[in-house]
Amino acid sequence: MSETTHRTGISRPGLLPALLLAVCLSFACDDSSSQASFDQSTCSIPESEIFSGGVPKDGIPALTDPPLVTASEVAYLGDNDRIIGLLMDDDAIAIPHNILWWHEIVNLSLSIGKVAVSYCPLTGSSIAFMRDPVDGAEFGVSGLLFQNNLIMYDRNDQESLWPQMALGARCGRRLGSPLVLYPIVEMTWAGWRELYPSTLVIGEQTGHARNYRAYPYSNLNYESLDSRPLFPQDNIDPRRPIKERTLAIPNPDGGGLAFPFNELDEGGPLNAVHADVNGIEVVVFWDRSRQSAMAYHPRSGGQNLSFSIRDNAIRDTETGSSWQVDGSADEGSLAGTRLEPVDEAIIAFWFAWPAFYPDIRLWEN
Repeated sequence: MSETTHRTGISRPGLLPALLLAVCLSFACDDSSSQASFDQSTCSIPESEIFSGGVPKDGIPALTDPPLVTASEVAYLGDNDRIIGLLMDDDAIAIPHNILWWHEIVNLSLSIGKVAVSYCPLTGSSIAFMRDPVDGAEFGVSGLLFQNNLIMYDRNDQESLWPQMALGARCGRRLGSPLVLYPIVEMTWAGWRELYPSTLVIGEQTGHARNYRAYPYSNLNYESLDSRPLFPQDNIDPRRPIKERTLAIPNPDGGGLAFPFNELDEGGPLNAVHADVNGIEVVVFWDRSRQSAMAYHPRSGGQNLSFSIRDNAIRDTETGSSWQVDGSADEGSLAGTRLEPVDEAIIAFWFAWPAFYPDIRLWEN
């Protein structure tokens, strides 16, 4: 099978090289002379399924401690642009997709420790993880892909490769090392700003010449629900639209439970869904106006809580307190408290979930 034949059996002669060139031109590769030359002999993933993403190592430049500004200082974000939200005690930081379209990884030094936030535009997947367990390493973009997903590399040990959605190292000396995830909540910029008007956000002055108002894959209509992945992809699961955003809680053994956005939305503009994942009870909140879903452990103040939609709000049965999609109570006797998030709950395009977790189950409304 040639490199331009997708594994679904659709042959597209000459398309892949053209797409690689388009990607490299779109990203204005910072270091076109530095080719990705990682030793893949120690990988636990098939070498035949690792592809060049069309950019060299660090051609998509990860950021390290970019300037943070207030919401009023940001002009490049529209209300419906998506952000990844980090919460630390009383501090809130927004890392916009607009920034991560062009950089894919942001290394931050925060009060909680060293953190990396990553978004892969090809799989629509967002994660945050602690860097302290890997000697505080900065993470960079290798230029390689596995199952259309970004492969990160550890700049302290440049032979160690970390496919983002595998949540651990799959090549090199750190093979098998897991990522220690930090919980995030993803939503629209307007929705986050309403919840956290004092939020900090990454400013436009990153030191790189990028147009953060422009989506680099717009000419491919890449985020449309049924558009194909950009690179070869095994056995796309037909149970949901290819690019439907889906919150899932994966298992290391290849299973887990997935909550598609459109399925959650069938319950109305707000939804609260109780589910059992690996023997652990969770509740998933959905907010249509913020285009956000997140999973939590349904306990607060030492008591188990059950949730439903009443009076146009997510409310717990036990106290009648109302809750926001970020897990915070904003009204009632539990106001000011916050549910513990499920660290492993991650949003990605549907097609990526079965690719990494083939036994994943679908929650159905």
